Amino acid sequence: MACAITSGRKVPCKSAFGGIKTVYFANYGTLAATFTSGAGIALDEVATIVMTPNDSLFKYDVKGNSSLDTTITSSRDNGTTFYTQTLNLTLPYLDNGTKNEIQLIAAGRPQVVVEDYYGNTFLCGYENGMDLTTGTMVTGAAAGDLSGFTLVLEGMEERAPFFFDASANILAGSNIVASDQIDPTAVATPNP
Repeated sequence: MACAITSGRKVPCKSAFGGIKTVYFANYGTLAATFTSGAGIALDEVATIVMTPNDSLFKYDVKGNSSLDTTITSSRDNGTTFYTQTLNLTLPYLDNGTKNEIQLIAAGRPQVVVEDYYGNTFLCGYENGMDLTTGTMVTGAAAGDLSGFTLVLEGMEERAPFFFDASANILAGSNIVASDQIDPTAVATPNP
């Protein structure tokens, strides 16, 4: 039987640290992955990612209030299971360059690589891409309020986000565009 359980799980040490560190966007269809095989699982972990020479992964550094959630939906009646991958991003500081890139993300359905603070790297929207379903561009009202962008991207996939193999280096074999990152604070400063 292909869906037989293969192992149990112990209670882990209390050493986890939540939150997302970095998000990489790739235009849909430009990112291909090779996978390691697991016990009875056709696709287990990402071993490498490969991109065509003219395409890139675009790096977004994030901190605080950003998360990746996966909801499992399984129906006994229909015999179906799917995974809704939800990426919540908060990008502080308003700037025109970021606004323009968000408009491109909203029009497309990028494949997304997410790196968390615990050292895990995930490949989201691999088969179908992720859609920007909602977001805000907010100035805030009080001095301590967010002035920036909030984004919610959602991908509906046949599988949960793929983990990268611990030995995989996402920088190898891909074109990371980090030098072209937008620095929103270099454009203007608040004028109280």
